[in-house]
Amino acid sequence: MVKLSELRTEAEIHERDMHDVDYRREAERTQFANDVAIKVIHYRVSRGMSQAELARMIGMRQPNIARLESGEHEPSLSTLARLSSVLGVDFSVEVKRGHLRLRNPVHGNAAPAPHRPAHGSRDRRAARPQKDQQMVS
Repeated sequence: MVKLSELRTEAEIHERDMHDVDYRREAERTQFANDVAIKVIHYRVSRGMSQAELARMIGMRQPNIARLESGEHEPSLSTLARLSSVLGVDFSVEVKRGHLRLRNPVHGNAAPAPHRPAHGSRDRRAARPQKDQQMVS
């Protein structure tokens, strides 16, 4: 049986996995979409809102919010502008050759843990909570 003191933290596992080229490529490819997802989830959960309530507030449908929160797809600039306008949240984006990032992602205790792709897998859905009840601030 493994002793508690021998267990690795999520950060240690992620750091180790970043040495794997495929894992690193997937983590870098999905970072922008995941940073936006974390920001939207944090906004919604910190206000005790459901995805449907947030969708109504923004003028979208609940499945669009679910897709945005999944980190599966990069949101368009028009979607970011709409979110920023309605929610009063800043989405400053830095675009450089081969690089797209959110300038002010939510980190630390203020948000759910950042998404880490499953080692050797391109399916990121398992790493993101699927139900409102799973997101607790």
